[in-house]
Amino acid sequence: MPSLIITNVREQARAVRSFDLMPEGASGTHGVAFIPGQVAVLEVAGEAPAYFAFASAPEDPDLEVLVKQKMGASNLIFEMQPGSKINLLEVTGHGFALDGQRGKDLVFVAMGTGVAPLRSALRHVLKRRDEFGQFVVLYGARTPDDFCFRDETDSWKEAGVELRQVISKPDGHDWSGPTGYVQSLLDHVLPHLKSPVALICGSTEMIEQTRGRLGQMGFAPEAILTNY
Repeated sequence: MPSLIITNVREQARAVRSFDLMPEGASGTHGVAFIPGQVAVLEVAGEAPAYFAFASAPEDPDLEVLVKQKMGASNLIFEMQPGSKINLLEVTGHGFALDGQRGKDLVFVAMGTGVAPLRSALRHVLKRRDEFGQFVVLYGARTPDDFCFRDETDSWKEAGVELRQVISKPDGHDWSGPTGYVQSLLDHVLPHLKSPVALICGSTEMIEQTRGRLGQMGFAPEAILTNY
């Protein structure tokens, strides 16, 4: 696998940055084969490899990942600047099997930086809009400052995506939207969809709670997709 060169860095949320990456020697497009939802195993000198879901669609010219400032390789990458190199060791995870969902309504359920693999899938299917039913994005974060890709959500809405956002820590924030956890939004959306398939990404606890809620609502296990 090639070394990746950082081509751009953007502030996304509190302690979260997005990094555009291009394989060393590549021109025009990245040329890395992956399925939306798959994960890059990245390595920087002196730290154990770390896992970052691609936030870009396979067809996008650059690779893109979200990096949260926490520890180990994430902490080092978070401080890196354009021109720096990161080693791509492998691409892992099964990703989202979107080709098998043609004609279905897609419900993307994300928490925090878990929006990265769902953005990859959303960007991928928006390029093939006529092959699917409705698109609904349910996105939860601790505060309004923790939402990523805020500069992009308007374009999602213009493309016909229904976006619903919820925060769990409203104290001290100017927020008029719903509060609580992202799973609480499911009841308001799913009864209106004919053939929904859920794509979910977040903490293990959030995934299990969402899976349980969807099961109670009559979702078959094969209609609940995770990326890993």
